[in-house]
Amino acid sequence: MRGIILSGGSGTRLKPLTKITSKQLLPVYNRPMIYYPLDTLIKAGIKEILIIVAPERAGDYLNLLGSGKQFGVKFTYEIQDHPEGLAQAFLIGENFIDHEDVAMILGDNIFEDDFGEVIRNFKGGAKVFAKKVSDPERFGVVKFDENMKAVKIVEKPQEHLSDYAVTGLYVYDHRVVQIAKEVKPSARGELEIVDINNWYLEKGELEVEMIKGEWFDAGTFDSLLRVQNFAKEKLDDKMTI
Repeated sequence: MRGIILSGGSGTRLKPLTKITSKQLLPVYNRPMIYYPLDTLIKAGIKEILIIVAPERAGDYLNLLGSGKQFGVKFTYEIQDHPEGLAQAFLIGENFIDHEDVAMILGDNIFEDDFGEVIRNFKGGAKVFAKKVSDPERFGVVKFDENMKAVKIVEKPQEHLSDYAVTGLYVYDHRVVQIAKEVKPSARGELEIVDINNWYLEKGELEVEMIKGEWFDAGTFDSLLRVQNFAKEKLDDKMTI
């Protein structure tokens, strides 16, 4: 299993904070934000991690994280010249993935749960993680049938479909690269990860697991504020880095 942290983009929702640094390098309590998704992958036993960054911030990441040796892992860096959707990560990371299974986490997503056992026991297909939220229109949303089996995933639905958001951690087998190559840009001009998830769903190979703990998409001022105190009270003593 290899890991990817998608940490590109311009962080427009957090300006002016992001005029001088990457969103994922902003502090969350006593650590840079990216330490939290990095810790999630390290706890899962993943030793080779690709970090995808914006070109103007590449030096900042290299200065902060280095080769990965200090964390007991190996980092590879790739540039995302233009952010064109989450599925683009698998095109950028094609050579890195190299027919291995891969876990991708978004650099601004912070989880309370430990996914180590789930990721280590992954056998193929795809696995995503859902959480009930009050603002599902901000996310990819999964609709379940009466047996809580996933039947559809829709990106930022305009009409209420479900209260369950797909969080920013995704686990796929090696086929994900080829699937990403076949994804067409959406009306937003992006390669949507929902299209990859629905490909596996239609094949009956997508598993959706509910997460039990808290989850933060720390891309807005309000969510960044909420996660600060949570990290101090609940996450600090659980971190390995």
